[in-house]
Amino acid sequence: MTKMFRAHAGRAALCVFGLTLLVATSAGWGGTGGAASRAAAPGPSAPRSAAPRPVAPVSLKVMVFNIENGGTQVSFAKVAQAIKKSGADVVGIEEAYGHIPRLARLLGWHYFDNRLQIVSRYPLVDPPGGNGVYTFVQVAPGRVVAMENVHLPSAPYGPNWVRNGKTRAQVLAMERRVRLPAIQDQLAALPGFTADGIPVFLTGDFNSPSFRDWTKATVGTRKYLRYPVRWPVSVAVEAAGFRDSFREVYPNPVKTPGLTWWAPRPHVSGWNPGPRDPQDRIDFVYAAGAATATASRIVGEKGNPAVKVSVSPWPSDHRAVVSTFAVTPAVPPVLVAVDRRLVAVGQDLKVTFHSPGGAGEQAAIVPAGGSPADAVAEQATGAGQPTDGTLTFATAGFTPGAYEALLLDGSNAVLSRIPFWVKAAGAKPQIATVKHIYKVGDPIEVTWQDAPGNRWDWVGIYTAGADPTAAWYILYLYTNASIDGSATFNKHSWGGKTGWPLPPGKYSVYLLRDDAYHTLAAGTFRVQH
Repeated sequence: MTKMFRAHAGRAALCVFGLTLLVATSAGWGGTGGAASRAAAPGPSAPRSAAPRPVAPVSLKVMVFNIENGGTQVSFAKVAQAIKKSGADVVGIEEAYGHIPRLARLLGWHYFDNRLQIVSRYPLVDPPGGNGVYTFVQVAPGRVVAMENVHLPSAPYGPNWVRNGKTRAQVLAMERRVRLPAIQDQLAALPGFTADGIPVFLTGDFNSPSFRDWTKATVGTRKYLRYPVRWPVSVAVEAAGFRDSFREVYPNPVKTPGLTWWAPRPHVSGWNPGPRDPQDRIDFVYAAGAATATASRIVGEKGNPAVKVSVSPWPSDHRAVVSTFAVTPAVPPVLVAVDRRLVAVGQDLKVTFHSPGGAGEQAAIVPAGGSPADAVAEQATGAGQPTDGTLTFATAGFTPGAYEALLLDGSNAVLSRIPFWVKAAGAKPQIATVKHIYKVGDPIEVTWQDAPGNRWDWVGIYTAGADPTAAWYILYLYTNASIDGSATFNKHSWGGKTGWPLPPGKYSVYLLRDDAYHTLAAGTFRVQH
């Protein structure tokens, strides 16, 4: 669930990831973490280096945890403690509100993906094809798994519709309209991973139950579970090839419901759960490929017999899930990656590569869309060196704008390329509407520059001068992790109290950070008859 129960309402959420600072070693990648754009080609589908050597399965614990409104309402330290006690190796976080670096520090972990809201014991690599949908986790030297992390729209909430007397047909139609579109990028990427033999994990707060839990056998076992429902998102995820790790371990939903929302926690200002709020299992760890679930545990409040790992006080309105897998990681595709998608002039840029290892290979920096002949900087990867490594490029003297890092073979053919942006030192994010005045019902196009590129950065329209931390938004949309981008508000946009079309009046448009209400930039416009 999201912040929809707070005074200023919650928004739908999708997904993305970040970058990682990687250090070259003879075995593979390593380093610290740090920031991607919308999904492009599904899956990696890139050339490979030498034939992979056989590797034994490794044990990997994957966790999902919605920490609720940044995790600070009760105790951020307890959020970290819950993760530590779970034994998790990699965690998909929801509602991080920009606190991913802080959480990684508390955990003592060096790797995090600020854009996809992932923290990890293992190195992370933001690959070119990922574009806000997936990242790679290096769980063994030169071997990776892929990870996707999502936060699907929170409202309307299906079990509430069941509680309120809606028919099954009405509930299904709403789910197909509201949540099913939000998972399509993640499902579209899966065939590429399957073709390359890369295991994939999909974590998230889906804000929708599983069809495996709403069956004839479970009807009546919980308040408001009134009829079976084949919840469309869970059906689509499993039809694509993902497996529900908790239900693999506990196949009987009557005996082991595994409820994750809502969880009792100390009273906080804003929304607090009550007896009319249906409880359900909406936080999932899915897996596809060579990853077998061997255990799965609920992490939550002390005193609940269904909770296997607890801390007190429990810091969130969600329980977490941690699943253990025997996973066989795969050799990644040939790729080039950057440690940040937005760099200020004068900052170093780390360029990581996995290459065939041929003579004459090099990495180059070019203006966006440029060829190797347009390189503004280049370095050799090192003939005879390991195929995994990292190079450091100085950006002093770069002109602000869009660039790409290229991986080139000995004949200057492009093996891989990834975009990034350079901003002027001290430059702040900007946002504006294309026009200053619109007529009622006209689409409203918004552009932004130098945004952080977090997956859940968003644009909100408010009444003129409203404070986003206190007022309701009227309309909103996500930036889809873009640094420089644009989007259009229209009748299909998510609405708050007023919705579409905007009535005549003055309005503010805000660029806000990471699913929270921290204003990064603001603009104004007017609507008139």
